[in-house]
Amino acid sequence: MKGPPRIATARLLLSRPVPGDAEAIFARYASDPEVTRFLGWPRHQSIADTEAFLAISDLEWERWPAGPYVIRSRDDGGLLGGTGLAFETTHEAVTGYVLAKDSWGQGYATEALAAMVDLARLSGVRCLSALCHSEHRASSHVLEKCGFVSDRSRITQVEFPNLKPGALQDAACYVMVL
Repeated sequence: MKGPPRIATARLLLSRPVPGDAEAIFARYASDPEVTRFLGWPRHQSIADTEAFLAISDLEWERWPAGPYVIRSRDDGGLLGGTGLAFETTHEAVTGYVLAKDSWGQGYATEALAAMVDLARLSGVRCLSALCHSEHRASSHVLEKCGFVSDRSRITQVEFPNLKPGALQDAACYVMVL
């Protein structure tokens, strides 16, 4: 089943990103060193980096049931961040989220992640996972609140390019069987 291009939650609108989102994505979160600190993708240095992400996003949407989503406020339509599903197989996907600094601590990550869990179920995903840097306590809390369980047997070494490029660091693997 193909995921919807738009998902509404109580306070959020999640939508498939479009080329017109590039400048806002770059300015709001993708170029911010503090926001991208614990992410698995490099901080965007230019709008061209964001445009490349949007091209990859389109490919993901063509190949799989869903892909990246931008997160907007239902109240004013302002861009808050991003989330989505990255499919590894038709039954396994990875999720995550990123929010602009002024959107932290308001429950948006939990609300967006819950929407991704629902989308994964509807898309036939049986195992949904997320990686989290061992020091990122706020993100661990969001994952656990949404029903993910830390799989201690799957602590892995991952590059977090915005912390130490090329260096592998501990990341906890959170899993949810759907």
